[in-house]
Amino acid sequence: MCLAIPGKVIEVVDESNRLALVDVAGVRRTVNIGLLDADGLSAGPGDWVLIHVGFALSLVDEAEAAATLKLLQGMGEDYERELEELKASVIE
Repeated sequence: MCLAIPGKVIEVVDESNRLALVDVAGVRRTVNIGLLDADGLSAGPGDWVLIHVGFALSLVDEAEAAATLKLLQGMGEDYERELEELKASVIE
């Protein structure tokens, strides 16, 4: 199962390649935020985004992010597996 997990943008680490450091439940990873630019949006520090396979797919507000995290945590093993895959991923 593949999940989109909410994460909070900590900082944009590479503006030209649209890479940002994002915190997902204590796991910090670099993700690509460039897909958000196509909709005329952009993500910056403090924003919440939904992440799937290293890409931010959409902006969400903090309440939606918290509700989604709570729902995902209730999924147990699938959520834990997704976090483990995120920990093992690297985007440079």
